[in-house]
Amino acid sequence: MAYTFLKAEGFTVGKSLVENEMIDTARQIKERCEHSKVALLLPTDHQVVDSYEPIKDGKVAAKTIPIEFTNAGHAGMDIGIETVSHFANALRDAKTIIWNGPMGVFEEPPFDEGTIGIAKAVAEAADRGAIVIVGGGDSVAAVSQAGVADRITHISTGGGATLEFLAGKELPGVAALTDRRSSH
Repeated sequence: MAYTFLKAEGFTVGKSLVENEMIDTARQIKERCEHSKVALLLPTDHQVVDSYEPIKDGKVAAKTIPIEFTNAGHAGMDIGIETVSHFANALRDAKTIIWNGPMGVFEEPPFDEGTIGIAKAVAEAADRGAIVIVGGGDSVAAVSQAGVADRITHISTGGGATLEFLAGKELPGVAALTDRRSSH
């Protein structure tokens, strides 16, 4: 998701995953954040590779570079250590954290470092009393892989459903249960 926002801001994102059809939406979200004085945090550095192919062979030539140094041949795979620190600092005073989705291709070391760093940061926030909700199978796997799942307030494997529930949308499964109860 970050690369869509970065591309909308005019950064070169190379071969990183981008939802081109969402570029205008990313710009609108950024404008709404600015208007509402809400910080929109984006990566300042990231781990990149020159091709997705070496990952399949187990030979990964990754390097961490600032976002602005990304060239057309790079594919972003994970946030960098500077971004982990920046995001973790932003979470320090949080009272509620909702996390849906890893920071990168965390299934493939070394691209798990950013996600594990954020998992530890949200667990530390929970330790300080924040309510931490983690939604989605990949996010659940990430907090488990980081060894902090037992410190998270609530974990749901239904990432999309969790977000829809928090947005106030009707969930078909819950609606069916409600309808069933009212008919008896």
